[in-house]
Amino acid sequence: MEENLELLTTESRNEHSMQIDMAKPMDILRIMNEQDQLVALAVKDVLPDIEAAVQFVYESFQKGGRLIYIGAGTSGRLGVLDAVECPPTFSTDPEMVQGIIAGGEGAFLKAVEGAEDDPDLAVSDLKELQLTKEDTVIGIAASGRTPYVIGGLRYARSIGAKTVALSCNKNAAISKEADQSIEVIVGPEVLTGSTRLKAGTAHKMILNMISTSSMILLGKAYDNLMVDVHVSNQKLKERAISIIRKITGVSYEMALEALENADLQVKTAIVMIKTHTTKQEAVKLLTDANGYVKRAIQKVEK
Repeated sequence: MEENLELLTTESRNEHSMQIDMAKPMDILRIMNEQDQLVALAVKDVLPDIEAAVQFVYESFQKGGRLIYIGAGTSGRLGVLDAVECPPTFSTDPEMVQGIIAGGEGAFLKAVEGAEDDPDLAVSDLKELQLTKEDTVIGIAASGRTPYVIGGLRYARSIGAKTVALSCNKNAAISKEADQSIEVIVGPEVLTGSTRLKAGTAHKMILNMISTSSMILLGKAYDNLMVDVHVSNQKLKERAISIIRKITGVSYEMALEALENADLQVKTAIVMIKTHTTKQEAVKLLTDANGYVKRAIQKVEK
């Protein structure tokens, strides 16, 4: 793909860091910190676009579809990172949110040269996942021009999947290949072209927003508590007990007993305590309430 990289915002020079090579440590840190403060404001400017992406993802989940992130290099790693954090945080099946990085899993730790330049490779990767029209694919590329991402988005759209393009440049090439674009303009990097900095931070924030918002809409929170946390170790078991106690007001011992009787399912334990029901009855209440703890409890309190 022929293009003058210097025309991209992500490749332009930052006038505030021109003399950074001669700066003292504190001055370097101050410059970076001042630039990082601009990231959240840039994300704020694209909240409506992020909302549209969340709606796509939520609708996919409701239909039994998946959220698939696809990217190369730092962008691909950020997608993988967000995906692998969903099962422990929200007790989701690992298949529900997935991250694909150009060059395969090994590219997460070591760059695979040339992988990002092959659009057909993305098609093969998505076909291997058996992508369907019920899924949502989010292509991530700070530059907005990565061939691998373009290929993936084109294929996803061709089979009817919802598509989102996430970049840090206006009129990005990947935006033309998606149903919804998110172009978060964070400005030039402190180190020219090093998009693991502000661009990477912006993308991490946005991916956090998309996955977390979608999970909240699925009923995986009570107030601001993670009631669907996966209890896989002692630390998470203690967190689960703490969450149950905050919501129900019971003693540590009662919360522990309920959690164990609920097969370590936090939501079930909460409903059991709040509605004075058995595990089976609590599970049915949650099912009837589409997984929302408050709605399950309100069904009994009415």
